Amino acid sequence: MNLFEFKGAKLGYNGRAVFSDLSFGIRRGERVALVGPSGAGKSTLLAALYDHRPEGTALVPQDGALVKQLSVYHNVFMGRLHKHGSMYNVLNLLRPFPKPVREVTALLDRLDLRDKLFAPVGELSGGQQQRTAVARALFHGGEVLLGDEPVSAVDGMQAREVLEAINQAYATVVLVMHDVRLALQFTTRIVGVRAGRIVVDRASAGLNPSDLEDLFR
Repeated sequence: MNLFEFKGAKLGYNGRAVFSDLSFGIRRGERVALVGPSGAGKSTLLAALYDHRPEGTALVPQDGALVKQLSVYHNVFMGRLHKHGSMYNVLNLLRPFPKPVREVTALLDRLDLRDKLFAPVGELSGGQQQRTAVARALFHGGEVLLGDEPVSAVDGMQAREVLEAINQAYATVVLVMHDVRLALQFTTRIVGVRAGRIVVDRASAGLNPSDLEDLFR
């Protein structure tokens, strides 16, 4: 059974049609990379997946959607606001409780951000901010993680660490990715999008980057 499924769907944004007749599904346990040229419709498809099933789904948006005035800790903790009452969340904002501080610190250790725990997000580099957004999604929990270019601002080694952490934490993953080599290494299925159409849908195993070159021409 598919966790996500569209049949003859029309998708777009701001009144602009991107997909006119989309039939597409994602099964539980799949790790899917959406690849293709800029403007092809990858982010539109990812947003539609989130709208289709927001419950139990963590999201890493392309812009991070971080509160720059707050610390890394507070931004990461926001991933679990839905699990607590408003009073708990307000008190934790004013004076962080030891238990969530320990939990967030352990998570930041995995993403090489431990020393930034209480640093304002606005003072971080672009790569550090991106890892903070990923940490928030990991802290959110759930069954599915959707990410829009979640490793675009980090170097190769950090990208692998982030993708490993994502795959360890979530059973089902869908990522918009620009690095085809990383996509092939860390996902089980490649979905190629071009001009509002899915033109490639294949298992990652056995594919080479050269097999996807026509997508970008």
